[in-house]
Amino acid sequence: MAILYLLSFFLFLYSVGYTAKKITQPSLTEWLITSFVLFTGSIIPTGFVLSALDLTANTPAWIVGTFIVIALHFTLWTRLFPQQQAFSVRQIIGNRIGTFKLWMRELSPYLKFIFLAMFGTLAIVGITNLILVIFTVPNEWDSMTGHLNRAVRYIQRGTMEHFGGTNWNMDTYPKSVTTIQIYSYLVTGKVENAFKIIHHLSYWITLISVFGIAQRIGRNLSASFFCALAYGMFLDFLMQAVTTETDIVLTAYLSCLLYFIFTFYNTRENRYLYLIGMVFGIVFGHKITFAFLLPSVFVIMIYAIFISPNFKVFFDRVIRLAIAIFLSVLIYTLPTGYIKNIQVFGHPIGPPTALKHQSVERFGTPANLAKQGTRNVIRYAYDFFNLDGIRNAQWGYDLNTQIRKPIIFLEDKLNLRLDEETVYAIVPFTFQRRFDFYNANPYWGVFGFALILPLIFLVFFRVFWSRVHWFLALAFVLDYMAISYTAVYDPFKGRYFIEPGLFGVLFLLLLFSNHRLSIIKPRRKIWKGYVLMIVLLGCTSALMSVFLNVRCLPFGVYGHESALKMDRIQFQTFARPDITKPYLAYDSIVPQDATVALATINDDFEYPLYGAKLTRKLISINPFEKGLQPIPEEADYLFYARSVINDTTKIKALPTDLRLGTDTTMKHLIVKGEDYYLRRLK
Repeated sequence: MAILYLLSFFLFLYSVGYTAKKITQPSLTEWLITSFVLFTGSIIPTGFVLSALDLTANTPAWIVGTFIVIALHFTLWTRLFPQQQAFSVRQIIGNRIGTFKLWMRELSPYLKFIFLAMFGTLAIVGITNLILVIFTVPNEWDSMTGHLNRAVRYIQRGTMEHFGGTNWNMDTYPKSVTTIQIYSYLVTGKVENAFKIIHHLSYWITLISVFGIAQRIGRNLSASFFCALAYGMFLDFLMQAVTTETDIVLTAYLSCLLYFIFTFYNTRENRYLYLIGMVFGIVFGHKITFAFLLPSVFVIMIYAIFISPNFKVFFDRVIRLAIAIFLSVLIYTLPTGYIKNIQVFGHPIGPPTALKHQSVERFGTPANLAKQGTRNVIRYAYDFFNLDGIRNAQWGYDLNTQIRKPIIFLEDKLNLRLDEETVYAIVPFTFQRRFDFYNANPYWGVFGFALILPLIFLVFFRVFWSRVHWFLALAFVLDYMAISYTAVYDPFKGRYFIEPGLFGVLFLLLLFSNHRLSIIKPRRKIWKGYVLMIVLLGCTSALMSVFLNVRCLPFGVYGHESALKMDRIQFQTFARPDITKPYLAYDSIVPQDATVALATINDDFEYPLYGAKLTRKLISINPFEKGLQPIPEEADYLFYARSVINDTTKIKALPTDLRLGTDTTMKHLIVKGEDYYLRRLK
C-alpha cells in the first residue's frame, strides 16, 4: 500500500503543477510559487473536513480529499481565466538554464567570484540539510511538547478536535500546518521524517520567492540572485530548514504573498488579487503572529495596490481583494482553531496563563509598555550585532567579543542598564547570550548588521532614495516595533526576525541599482572590498551554523555525537539531557503497542514516549489547567512526574512504582526535569 500511496502523492503533485499552469504567466518562478500555494491550499481544507468526519487517520480519505480540492481549484481558476496562455514547463526550464549559463559567462571576475562563493556555500549547506532532514528525527523543543506531539495524538484519535493536552499548544495552536504534517506522514507510508517536508520545502520556496520579488522590483538578474542567495544564509532561517519549527512556514507564506503583491503592481492583472487573498487566509490560519505583520503588509499594499490612478480603479481593486480575503479567511483561517479557542478559553489565542507568559499583558501599565518596549528595541539591536554562526567556534567568539566592545561601552556610558533590569523578560537579556541560545537561535548574521540594517536606516531617513525601498523600510520598522512592543524580551526571538528579513534582504538590490552604492561600476575598490568581505563572512557563518549546530550535527564536534549516529531518545532529549536516562529506561520497559496514561507537566517532552514507530497510545490525565484526571481503564502503564502524583493528589504514589529518576546534578538548564516514575497497571 505504501507504494500506491506514494504514487498517488506524485500524481497529486502533477495535478497541482498542471493546475498552476492554468493560473500563472509563462514564468518558472511564478509556477513554482503558485504550485506551493495550491499544494498547501488543497491539503489544509481537506484536513478540516476529514477531522469533522473522524477520518484524520484514514490515508485513502486524504488521497481522495486532496484530489477533490485540487479539482475544485482547477474548475474555479479555469472559469475565472479561461483564456490563459498555455506553456511548457520543460521548455521554460531549458530556457532558464540557457539564460543562467549566458549570465554567468558575462559576469565580471569580481562578481563571478562572489556568486561562485555564494552558490557553492548554498550547495554545501543545502545538500547537508537535505541529508539531515532525511536521516534524522525531529528533536526541537516545541515539537517535543506540542506540535508533533499533537499531530500523533490527532492520528491516534482520528480527529483534530480539542481534547485537552498536557501542553497548552497541543489544543490552542492553529491546526493548518498540522494537517500538512499528518498528510505527509500518512501518504509516505508513515515515514516519521516526512513531518519535516513542509518546513524544508518552505526554505526553498522562500528563496524562489525572494528571487521573484527582486526581479519584479529591480529587473536585474545579478541583483535577484544576490538577494536570494543572501537570504538563504540568514542563519535562523537556514537552521529551521531541518526542523519542524513553524516560523519558516510562515516566512514561506509571507514571501508568496509579497511576490503576488509586487507582481500585481507590475502587471495590474486581477488574478494576483485573488492569489493575494488566498495566501492571506492561509497565512493567517497558520499562525497568529501574522497579526504583527499586518501593518507591514498593509504598507506594501498601499504602495502596490491601493495607490491608484482614480477612485474607480481603487474601488474595483479593493472589492476584488476584499472578496478574495473574505472567502479565504472562511476556508483557511476560521476552521483552524481560533473559534474553538474562544469557546473553550474565551480568547482566540489560548488560556490566560499562556497569554500572560509572553504577551503585552506582562508589561502592565501603558507607561511601562512604552518604556520596556523601547528597551526591547535596543536589546534586539544588540542581539543583531553579533557574528552569529562564526561565534560557534572559540576563535569566532573571541573575535565577536572584541568587535562588540565599543557598543557595550556605549551602553554603559549611557547607563541604559539593559542587562540589569530582568523582570520583563522570558529569559533576562545579557550582552553575551548563552551558547545554546545563539547556537540554536541566531539572528541574520553579518549580512544583517554590517550591510542590510545600515541600508534600511539610510533609506528610511532618505540619505539614499528609492521609493519602493522606503516603503519596504517602513514595513520593516513597523514589524520590528511590533516584535519589541507586543511581548517581553525573549532571547529566542531570532526566529521571529526571519519574516521582517524578507523586507530587509531586498535592500541588497541597491548594491546593483543605486549609483552611489553600485558594486558593478568600475573602481570603488574599498566599497567593493567591503562587500566582498561581508559575503565571505556570510558564507563562513552559514557553513559554521550548519556544521556546528549542536542540536543537529552532521559530524561529531564539541564532544557531541553526529546526529546521524545518535540514539533516538538521546537525540530527542538533547535540549533536556537530565531526562535522557529515565526516558531510555521507559523505552526499554514499555512495549511499543502499550497504552500509557501520562501525568506529566506542561514542559515535559511527550513525543519521545510514543516510541520509534509512534505506535504507543498516550493519554494525558493532567491536562493543562484542568487538574489531575482518573486513570483510564484502557491504560496499561502510568508514567508520571512526582510533582503531579504525590500524597496529596487523587492518585496516590505507590511504593511499588518504579522510580526512573532524573539527573539533578545538571546546572544551567532552561527547565529542569521532574522525578519520573512508571507503574504497570495490567
